[in-house]
Amino acid sequence: MQKLSLNQSLQQRLSPQQIQFIKLLQIPTFELAARIEEELEINPALEEGMEMDNDVQEQKEEFDEEFDDFNEDEFADYEDRDLDIDSYLHDDYSGYKMQGDGNGGEEEEKEMPIMMVESLTDHLNTQLGFLRLDETKETIGKQIIGSIEADGYIRRPLQAIVNDLAFTQGVYTSIEEVEEVLRAIQTFDPAGIAARDLKECLLLQLDRKPQSEPRIQDAIRIVDEYFEEFSKKHYEKIQKRLNISDEAMKEAISLITKLNPKPGASDDDSSVTQFLMPDFILTNNNGKLEIFLNSKNAPELRVSTSFHEMLETYDKSDKNNKSIKETVTFIKQKLDSAKWFIDAIKQRQQTLLKTMQAIVDYQKEFFLSGDESKLKPMILKDIANEIEMDISTVSRVASSKSVQTEFGLYLLKYFFSEGISTESGEDASSREVKNILKELIENEPKKSPLSDDKLEKYLNEKGYNIARRTVAKYREQLNIPVARLRKQL
Repeated sequence: MQKLSLNQSLQQRLSPQQIQFIKLLQIPTFELAARIEEELEINPALEEGMEMDNDVQEQKEEFDEEFDDFNEDEFADYEDRDLDIDSYLHDDYSGYKMQGDGNGGEEEEKEMPIMMVESLTDHLNTQLGFLRLDETKETIGKQIIGSIEADGYIRRPLQAIVNDLAFTQGVYTSIEEVEEVLRAIQTFDPAGIAARDLKECLLLQLDRKPQSEPRIQDAIRIVDEYFEEFSKKHYEKIQKRLNISDEAMKEAISLITKLNPKPGASDDDSSVTQFLMPDFILTNNNGKLEIFLNSKNAPELRVSTSFHEMLETYDKSDKNNKSIKETVTFIKQKLDSAKWFIDAIKQRQQTLLKTMQAIVDYQKEFFLSGDESKLKPMILKDIANEIEMDISTVSRVASSKSVQTEFGLYLLKYFFSEGISTESGEDASSREVKNILKELIENEPKKSPLSDDKLEKYLNEKGYNIARRTVAKYREQLNIPVARLRKQL
């Protein structure tokens, strides 16, 4: 027997306006312009320029009150319907300019030439065609090329490629035949392509060099016979086993280190270079720090003047006409959407300035001097408590945002760091400790690099209470290898 029950629960959900604000808050300046342009295209009630005057605002409020008096049930079937805007956007609204308005409609638009860029896969398939293989081997070759990753390596087992050919292409082959075609592809440009690991990649590149040169022969032997020792920089052990001079060893190592470990990643690929655009401008006016938003961060938006004319047209029309009501529904929706977007942009500006001001106040000594040692430990919670907002809001502001100072351009994330206690009882920024750690490693003896234990000892002597595991963590964050791998001849 079924039993009916009633449960009451309280849930917290974000409104559409809050979601819109959150999305706008986390995007950087260079993306904001594109987002505003997108909104301008989809909402005819929104346009660039100063806000509407008081008369227009009052008319809009009267319009809202009148519209609210209508029975909303009459418009329920129009909520999700695509409306025909042509029925009410006549010559009266020609002030709303669209692409293509103006003179020269018959003229042909000039098109910019598009640069054709050949991808790595296309480049390899072109070379595959030069081999004049039979149909089966050409299919195998295309399957192998399709399995090559962006860095130029093929990491899939050959048996998996054999299985793929059988299941997807209906081609039944063997590992030996696939490896035969793979060897042919490994002769393609760029050198080292289709290698299965770094050792094979280096050997493929060395095999293309003049084999008569002694340094080439030494380099091949080092990679082929002593690759593990080479990767761990046990150069003395390798030199002793090869029985070669110091000069010969240096030449061979220099040759190997100049090879390309990622043959698939070229310098002239089609990726677009992105430039960092500051979200804030910080100036020092005789010791007074002043913050300004980037002008692109503070665009002037308003409700379209065309909709002002629509309001006047509506006042003179038959309010009981069904098509007029349909038009009113559309206008109301677009007006609300435009207002929400303008409010979200303003709220974004206020939140950005409020958060940046708190960061500047907290790190005032650094912004006055530019001395990194003046940076104080600061976490997201510190700023969140200062501006009385949630930590997630501060995190969204700090993400991908930057500030232009007289000392250079800094990401906001740069100013957030953990604290390390000192002998004096004060807290030092982890960034300050990392800079000292980096300096110690840069000045260490190259033949006998400092271990993490020794680095810990030096830092403790400088007054920083830090453990060896913390030294290792900071070293890894700085992308510095362990002492054994930093060893040089």
